[in-house]
Amino acid sequence: MSSQVTIQPSGHQFKTQEGETILQGALREGYVLPFGCRSGACGSCKGTVLRGSVDLGDYQPSALTPEEIAQGRALFCCAKPVGDVVIEAREVIAVKDIAVKKLPCRVESIERSNHDVVILKLKLPANEKFDFLAGQYIDILLKDGKRRSFSLANAPHQGDFIELHIRHYTGGNFSNFVFNELKERAILRFEGPLGTFFLREDSDKPIIFMAGATGFAPIKGMIESAREKGITRPMVLYWGVRSRADLYHGALANGWQSGGGQFTFIPVLSHALSTDNWQGRTGFVHQAILDDFKDLSGYQVYACGAPLMVEAGMKAFTETRGLPREEFYSDPFTPSVDKKAVAAQS
Repeated sequence: MSSQVTIQPSGHQFKTQEGETILQGALREGYVLPFGCRSGACGSCKGTVLRGSVDLGDYQPSALTPEEIAQGRALFCCAKPVGDVVIEAREVIAVKDIAVKKLPCRVESIERSNHDVVILKLKLPANEKFDFLAGQYIDILLKDGKRRSFSLANAPHQGDFIELHIRHYTGGNFSNFVFNELKERAILRFEGPLGTFFLREDSDKPIIFMAGATGFAPIKGMIESAREKGITRPMVLYWGVRSRADLYHGALANGWQSGGGQFTFIPVLSHALSTDNWQGRTGFVHQAILDDFKDLSGYQVYACGAPLMVEAGMKAFTETRGLPREEFYSDPFTPSVDKKAVAAQS
């Protein structure tokens, strides 16, 4: 049985099919709602059910708290309407006309940038046009039917390849494959572009980027795209990692500061080693932003990294620094790992 979904404040309406989530129905009908992982883990698709009821579906408790459920919040990638519903959600117009494709690609290069990060460059077919917005992601399609999501680390103007930053996780079957077995010239397949994490260019507000570990990847694409387009809004990048070795592209980020414009790079180490001889910022990356900014009411914040980092930043920035909730854009990383492999090594 179908249900009618009304999106506020736009007033757009669509019908979901039997067993379909709100997000699936919206995308099928051409209405793009914010989304990231599509599996109830990142919280990017969170919105409010104004009228009617939904089946919340399967989701990670960290992405939707009991308090939020009591306030009528739901994850639209999991929630299925029970009858007609009215929801409150921001529609994303910029990606509406970008085609999502399934394409083959060839491994052009595999660069080990440090002890646990590989920079993978994939060559696209010469006769295929692949449009995307800097910050979006793709799904690598595996032979067993599973998918692995990775953010695009390059900007759209940077030729006919795509760049991925892949971190080696304990129990990460695909990252193990990339680090130990994948060879140059191998053929992979992917679907994309996906997601709604990209720079909103219709604003003139100054920007704070908050990256954790390889959450730097999509932000790199955003910054390089903005520089190519001559966007001059003030930008500050806070990159939080454990130790100095984890700043795998630190020289690149430092170079952006000397390239003109109003750009500042602030690395933050949470577990600096004695051998790091670190004189810079330490602690949690979101706390460094709180220490530097007492009022965020006139800013945009773009955050990518571990869900706990993203959630801590969103809560603190909106509740204590006046950041409008609608100006916080995020893409929390939720790595897929083999729990049995993790348990065997613990």
